[in-house]
Amino acid sequence: MGAATVYLLEWRYEFIRLLRSPGFAIPSLTFPAAFYVLFALVMSMGGGSRGGMATYLLASYGVFGVMGPGLFGFGVGVAIERSQGLMLLKFASPMPHRAYFLSKVLMSVTFSALIVASLFVLATTFGGVTLEVGQGMLLASILLLGAVPFCALGLAIGSWANGQAAAPIVNLVYLPMAALSGLWFPLRVMPESLQTLAWVLPPFHLNQLATKTIGMDDGHSIYIHIGALIFYTAAFLWIAAVGLRREKALSTAQVA
Repeated sequence: MGAATVYLLEWRYEFIRLLRSPGFAIPSLTFPAAFYVLFALVMSMGGGSRGGMATYLLASYGVFGVMGPGLFGFGVGVAIERSQGLMLLKFASPMPHRAYFLSKVLMSVTFSALIVASLFVLATTFGGVTLEVGQGMLLASILLLGAVPFCALGLAIGSWANGQAAAPIVNLVYLPMAALSGLWFPLRVMPESLQTLAWVLPPFHLNQLATKTIGMDDGHSIYIHIGALIFYTAAFLWIAAVGLRREKALSTAQVA
């Protein structure tokens, strides 16, 4: 069996496994779309700026949507598989170690693509949103690539938390971070102190890149936001690597 086949099979089984897990699949696929319908479509009915709000929330709820699969797929999934010994079992098999992590990244991007597609359909069909083809493709590409930093954050959490604590920790990170980054409503309506705090949160930077494609960002250089996301991704991966090395050392000591 070729290496490419191994990677594809691992991704396929990971995707099917989580698709069959209602605790993961239903919230991940439906919550962003449900929030978009509530805040962008229903609550803006009768307002003169409905199209503008629907366009802004398409980008911001897109960011909110792509955060979930990475945080929960890695954060909770890795923590549970560590606690059950499944990760060590897979690493002891002939399967390339990279296939384990890459399959989860591809799973997260696949779920993210489904979420983004559902938001685009709602926005263009019911929200009066009109995007040029290139504009829409750029927005979708930024959102899908933006899932990677949250995979890294999820891996960092999953590499240290145990299976029971991982889900509460992810929820404590996911929802407040989304709200404080301006994903649910524009930052300009928040206190100045919270606007400053948003700069240290990864979703803020991804949201700025996403909203720049529709001309609704805060006007800062894209290189600041790209650099911040690269920095956070590297930092989260380093934290995860330390945690996984610690896990390996503890397992080796127990066997010895």
